[in-house]
Amino acid sequence: MKNDTLKGQYRINEQIRAKEVRIVGDEIEPKVYPIFQALKMAEEKELDLVEISPNAQPPVCRIIDYSKFLYQLKKRQKEQKAKQVKVNVKEIRFGPQTDDHDYNFKLKHARGFLEDGDKVKAYVFFKGRSILFKEQGEVLLLRFANDLEDFAKVDQMPVLEGKRMTIQLSPKKKEMPKKPAASKPVTQGQKAEKPEAGEEEEKRMNAWRAGIVRHHYIFNNFKNK
Repeated sequence: MKNDTLKGQYRINEQIRAKEVRIVGDEIEPKVYPIFQALKMAEEKELDLVEISPNAQPPVCRIIDYSKFLYQLKKRQKEQKAKQVKVNVKEIRFGPQTDDHDYNFKLKHARGFLEDGDKVKAYVFFKGRSILFKEQGEVLLLRFANDLEDFAKVDQMPVLEGKRMTIQLSPKKKEMPKKPAASKPVTQGQKAEKPEAGEEEEKRMNAWRAGIVRHHYIFNNFKNK
């Protein structure tokens, strides 16, 4: 039956056990009434006396149509649930010796997850003595993040946890293109404006890419030994 999940949560009318209640609501003076008077007021309005706050001293009640009250409550719960954004975290596993075919296959899946609004947690699992090549795993994860930079931002840089090295990415929010602001000439004695946040981000990304190049160099040295 409709609203069955909410029925029983609220005492109404003769179910209310308190000797006096505080009534709140529209067109009613908010004050404490004896229970018999509160019930009589509800009966005169052909409505129900609903106990909405049983733990208050005295309990708080409203005079309202009980069915309408349950309907509004259920509607509010649906609205709150709709506003809650559920974020899934998709895991992608690599080995330290992942070949290009497997890498590109997993990269494609990660791009799809990010476009769907999911987070991506990628990790390299080191089995046995392969833990000696942890820098190789770091190179792989940095390359992975770099290849997804148009779709994701890095929440967590590669970190070694036991036998796993993990990186976590979140989908980038799609930004509306901004109109270029007219540049104002800098007059004598006027300080130049600070670089925008976008320029700072670009500097950070350039430093990050430089780190990837360095790690690729280390990786190639491993392979050539």
